[in-house]
Formats: sequence, C-alpha cells, structure tokens
Amino acid sequence: MGWFKRTEVGITTETKDKKETPDGLWHKCPKCKVIVSVDDHAAELWTCGNCGHHDRINAREYFHILFDEGVFTELDPGMESKDPLKFKDTKPYVDRLKAGQKKSGLKDAITTGYGKMNGKPIVVACMNFNFIGGSMGSVVGEKIARAMDQSLETGAPFIMISKSGGARMMEAAFSLMQMAKTSAKIALLDDKKIPYISFLTDPTTGGVTASYAMLGDINIAEPNALIGFAGPRVVKETIGKDLPEGFQRSEFLLEHGFLDFIVERKSLKTKLTQYLDMVMGA
Repeated sequence: MGWFKRTEVGITTETKDKKETPDGLWHKCPKCKVIVSVDDHAAELWTCGNCGHHDRINAREYFHILFDEGVFTELDPGMESKDPLKFKDTKPYVDRLKAGQKKSGLKDAITTGYGKMNGKPIVVACMNFNFIGGSMGSVVGEKIARAMDQSLETGAPFIMISKSGGARMMEAAFSLMQMAKTSAKIALLDDKKIPYISFLTDPTTGGVTASYAMLGDINIAEPNALIGFAGPRVVKETIGKDLPEGFQRSEFLLEHGFLDFIVERKSLKTKLTQYLDMVMGA
C-alpha cells in the first residue's frame, strides 16, 4: 500500500518531448566521483581538481602540454606493424591491428615528434595506451630508435613518455628485440651527453619497464601511476603473501629509490625545463 497519493494532476511531459543530456559533455572522476564538464576537465589537463586523480591520456594530449603552442613535427607518421609470424589466437593479429587502428585513429602504439619546449628544442616519444594496451612491438621500438637518432643528429634532449602493458606477444621475439635495440640507442645518447628523461605514467609494466622506461638520466612519474614488471596480482600469487599498501605505485617506488621525483601534470613542462636548464645550462 502506498503512503502518498497524488491529489492534483501536475504538469507532465510526454516521453517524446523529454530532452536527453548529450553524451560527452560531462566527466566523472573515477576516484572521487566528482562531475565536471569535459571542457573544464581538459582545462585542468585531464586531472581531477578535487582529488588530483590523473586520467590516462595519450600522445596528442601530452604533446599539447609539452610543445610550445602544441606545435611539433611528427616523425615516421606512416609506419605500421606487419604480421611476420602469421600469429593467431582468438583472432588473427592482422585483424587486431586493423581494429586498433580503427578504434584509436593511430597507426601504432607510439607517436614521436620534435619541436620546442619553452623555446628549447626537444624530441619526444609517447606511447598510446588505446592502441592494443600500449604494447611494445617492432614498430614501437623502431620509432623510438629513430626518434633517438633525431636527438643524436641535433643534440636535442630526448623525452620518453611510457604507458604500456608490456611486450606485444603477437610479435614474440621481434617484440623482445626492441628492449636491446632501444637500450643500445640510450647508450649512444649517454656517450654524446644528450639528456634522456624517462617519464612513467599509468600503467608502465612488462618489457617496457625492464628496458627503456627505467634507464633515464632521471626517472620521473605521475602521481599514483602503476609501475612494475609483473602486476601486483601476479606478484602476490607468486610469493603467496599480501603486498604493502600502494605497492608498485609511484609513491612506493619513490620511497624505495626507483624514481627521482613525482610531478603533477600541470607542473610537468616547468619541471622538465628547469632540469634541462640545470644540466645543459640556461
């Protein structure tokens, strides 16, 4: 039995006349659940103004943050993966590549480019997690290597922005070879005293962490980013013990000496410029 009864006929709106809120106008923070407009969220560089949560973003957004006026020249824009092993699991690798390209609008899981940051020439390689989980395949390694060649030719500092689930299993050894290739290029940068900054974002795992992501002259990260080789669940199941709170997050790694510092996105460009001024001279 109902407790309340409508005694007067109120104003009603026909279903066909009700207006729905268009999709894509609002953003809800996955951590604190505060809702803001997508424009305000973008103005905050895709971080939550209430709790500071950093949403995952890709190369397009990072390049907008780092390069002056968002202007840069992309390197090797047409390079894309092939299928040398004719790999197939639940579906052929070539189909996964096509689906990833259609979903993301990208050729592969990395974008590289050069331009200026606060007037200083820089080369940046940034991984895109929305392309097969930012996995490291032969194209990712090759584009990083070629971007480092750009730094070697011009003397411009190299910035690596990592965001990856690790090596791309569909390319097997071809993927693992990229660990050695990129590490060898980093050694060449070191020989020429060209600064290499590794910036780790959420998540950075697997073979990426085991190679170029942890080989920077400085290793820095965004707040609360997941960084590790194997994920926390795998580690817990392997050792059979509960893990410390915040295990494999940026703050935990900083405390244990794996990172040099943590930087919020809004301070990233300023902090990187300060570092380069210090090591290269203003």
